[in-house]
Amino acid sequence: MATPEQQFGFGTPATPEQIAGWDIAIKADGTGLPPGSGSVAQGEALFAKLGAKCHGAKGEGTTNAPALVGGRGSLDTDQPVKTVGSYWSYATTLYDYIHRAMPADNPQSLKPDEVYALCAYILYLNDIVPQDAVMDAKTLPQVVMPNHAGFTSPDPRPDVFDTPDPLLPAPTAPGG
Repeated sequence: MATPEQQFGFGTPATPEQIAGWDIAIKADGTGLPPGSGSVAQGEALFAKLGAKCHGAKGEGTTNAPALVGGRGSLDTDQPVKTVGSYWSYATTLYDYIHRAMPADNPQSLKPDEVYALCAYILYLNDIVPQDAVMDAKTLPQVVMPNHAGFTSPDPRPDVFDTPDPLLPAPTAPGG
């Protein structure tokens, strides 16, 4: 087994710029969201151009990609439908995922305004935000998802010893 002190004689240390290019995580509370904004209308046009070919015209899913809408009330049934609107507990996760992985044929190519617009549109399709909604670093973390209480934290399983949720900020001491 390799130890931190061992050197293998190949590769170079990553530069801060290289690390920053991969350090793109967005936390549940919105930490890491960039400046920018996008509306439902802007997102609708972008989705028609970039998302509909895979996810269907209204996010209903296709044989190539899962549904993004629907499924509300199905999670406690024998056939749960896990979509953005039924399963995801934080709207900020939508930004993180779109920015990181979409479009599938050119991930990480979207500008922040485009990602915010797609978030607004997908949240609108799920009846979570109104048609005139504009998403940005302030409004997106304020969106309350239908399944926001569907996950428990700290984790109640005995094998994880109440590990805090890494997506949420660390708790602060009273008075601190």
